[in-house]
Amino acid sequence: MPRIAIVDNEKLKSIEQKLQIQKICPVNKTGQECIGIDPAGKLTIDEGLCTGCGLCVKPGNGAIQIINLPEEWNKKPVHRYGENRFCLYSLPAPSYGNVVGLVGINGVGKSTAIKVLARMIKPNLGDYEKEGNFDLLLDYFKGTEAQAFFQKLKEGKVKISYKPQQVELIPKSTKGKVRDLLKKVDEKNLFEKIVEELDLKNILDRELTQLSGGELQRVAIAASALKKANVYIFDEPTSYLDIKQRINISKFMKGLVDENTSVLLVEHDLIILDYMTEFIHIMYGTAGAYGVVSKAKPSKNGINTYLSGYIRDENMRFRPYEIKFLPRQPFVEKTNIELVCWDDLSKDLGDFKLKIDAGKLYKHRVIGVLGENGIGKTTFVKIIAGKLKTDKGNINQQLKVSYKPQYLEIEEDELVEFFLANAIAKYKTQLITPLHLEQTFTKMLSQLSGGELQRVMIAKCLSENAELYLLDEPSAYLDIEQRLALSKIVRDFVEQKGASILVVDHDLLFIDYISDDLMVFEGLPAKEGSAKGPFNMRQGMNRFLKHLQITLRKDIETHRPRINKVDSVLDREQKRKNEYYYAN
Repeated sequence: MPRIAIVDNEKLKSIEQKLQIQKICPVNKTGQECIGIDPAGKLTIDEGLCTGCGLCVKPGNGAIQIINLPEEWNKKPVHRYGENRFCLYSLPAPSYGNVVGLVGINGVGKSTAIKVLARMIKPNLGDYEKEGNFDLLLDYFKGTEAQAFFQKLKEGKVKISYKPQQVELIPKSTKGKVRDLLKKVDEKNLFEKIVEELDLKNILDRELTQLSGGELQRVAIAASALKKANVYIFDEPTSYLDIKQRINISKFMKGLVDENTSVLLVEHDLIILDYMTEFIHIMYGTAGAYGVVSKAKPSKNGINTYLSGYIRDENMRFRPYEIKFLPRQPFVEKTNIELVCWDDLSKDLGDFKLKIDAGKLYKHRVIGVLGENGIGKTTFVKIIAGKLKTDKGNINQQLKVSYKPQYLEIEEDELVEFFLANAIAKYKTQLITPLHLEQTFTKMLSQLSGGELQRVMIAKCLSENAELYLLDEPSAYLDIEQRLALSKIVRDFVEQKGASILVVDHDLLFIDYISDDLMVFEGLPAKEGSAKGPFNMRQGMNRFLKHLQITLRKDIETHRPRINKVDSVLDREQKRKNEYYYAN
């Protein structure tokens, strides 16, 4: 049986631990060296000798993974990072005239795959001791449609433009004003048009170092789109963007494609992924170990297949369970017990003015919060949390509040296991296990990835003794499965503890799935905001979706929410009835 072994030597703290692992290997006991320690002190595993017994995994404390691959799976990987390190099988294929999406959990190689296509990583076909070469892909994909693409790429007949995932790093490598950057890369003479379409006029004279995450994201997309290319690759293009901007970006990307041009993207917002793409590649595997790219499927079919966990035409079960969107059962409520109420409130922050209509929150509820960036959502959360005082009006109850902020900052670096001691002791089953946090215990907070830190901070927030929990953008950095798992955690937590949770987020599916009530923020970003509600879900979503001029329906097979095509029969019918939100 083919298998791969992954070793994270940074988690193996001592030579004694490595020697212990080496001693328990059955193959080593026969005199062969399956598990060895190289001259640099790193533990290595010979995959050819490994029997897949797994005895080395437990004493490795999460540092070792032994993955048995399907019997028929003996093909070479497209790329491997090194001995006992991550390997990637196959690649997604651009499709001219279409927007193609890549969907999968974090850590299975989505970014690696598109970096190979963008010629940022030279593929080595698993021979990591030699320098990679793009010409190797011609033989690897011989006899397939992809071979013609890579041949044209080699001959310079295909040009690629790439937007990286981590746009927050751009100011560290590129200096200057937005206008100068975009003018410099404008190969199409479309500066004015794209600046208008991406709403960048007001920030053209700002330094890159002065931009917010959402502004950097739109500048990066504009810079990529201004280059002459046949394939535009966008790695997580909606991160930091609000829902209105996500809809706008979706329309913008559809406008980039024609018979000679394709868009390829990685995206975790399932509603937006469905809305902007024509085809989907599913990426599956084991996080941090290996990743496989499926054949392309029409978007609806591809996303539904991903949710099912089984690729029928490839006979591949990549998840042992199906992700379902079942009709929500209402919470069992004895009475509508008021948790907190407030008068008409106002708060001025420089030139920005926020007005909050009088309202109240009830116990035993999840309250979703929707609105554009820069319109006062986080300011409202900080007022409720007691971090900001209002200029006018009062909050009428004193609450025990636990708050996870939008921007995750580490005040004191410490071991995750110590940081989450209370959560581990009280909520291991409810929080630690479903958030898959055990593997982070031996890391320092400063060593965590964005997604790991987000999950740690969510667990920390929810483990505190409080009556109201405030989660500001908890889905940021999380993949689709983590977001859906978090939605179940939030709802179960409210049911079991009887508290309330207020959630600010831009993932419409996430907010729709978890919320009982909805607050809607309206106004002009960075100038004035107005907080309305809470409403019941139908009232709130109708108000919000009408502002966006989009309608939602439920997929017949999976019951997941989907955006109707603009001016389709269903879109026109729902707008005529003034019902922008689907019927349950």
